[in-house]
Amino acid sequence: MFNRVAFITGASRGIGRATALTLCRAGFDIVVASPEIEKNEEVATEIRACSGEAITVNLDVTSAESVKECFARVVKEKTRIDVLVNNAGITRDSLAVRMKPADWDLVLRLNLDGAFLCAQQVLPGMMKNRWGRIINISSVVGQAGSAGQANYAASKAGLIGLTKALAQEMGSRGITVNAIAPGYVATDMTSVLPEEVKQKILAGVPLGRMGQPQDIANAVKFLSSEDASYITGHVLAVNGGMYM
Repeated sequence: MFNRVAFITGASRGIGRATALTLCRAGFDIVVASPEIEKNEEVATEIRACSGEAITVNLDVTSAESVKECFARVVKEKTRIDVLVNNAGITRDSLAVRMKPADWDLVLRLNLDGAFLCAQQVLPGMMKNRWGRIINISSVVGQAGSAGQANYAASKAGLIGLTKALAQEMGSRGITVNAIAPGYVATDMTSVLPEEVKQKILAGVPLGRMGQPQDIANAVKFLSSEDASYITGHVLAVNGGMYM
């Protein structure tokens, strides 16, 4: 019996880190991928401390060359990648009328183009093995929009479209492709928001609390499992009810 291999982008912190540790406990070998080399190693150390196997890669998803090199290295070392979690993401917020073209381009390139490039790298192996799971971390913002986040909303909505297209292309090969749309989650990305903004957001969450990275990691674990084998092209909202 072999352990399945899960490749997680943006795994050095937040949702990615929680997902890496959760899938490790579920018996997956983990690829910790991000450009934060030291933090990657910290996560890998945590994985090994709970008797899991981990390797780290210095991945820049905005670089097609970096993506190709990192995935090739993993396949050479582990022979296979069974689960891809496209979690890497950034924000560069501004009202659309003032948004710099460079900020639009960077957010789309990292959040959306990067996910596509990573998916391209794993699909041939998954098709050969006739088994695979691709899980794209979208956002409630990609479903509902958000003032001041035209670039982020467009990238996360694009991930939903990418998810549905790949699900249709890959279903006959035993590969499922799903998206998770987190709501307001306590991460480095949301920690910088002013307190009054946080309270305003919370007022619109029926469950009355911020989500935790573990809430998203639990959803990833489910979609990565055999229990989710008949679910594909789905957008799973993990948002406390803030968007229905």
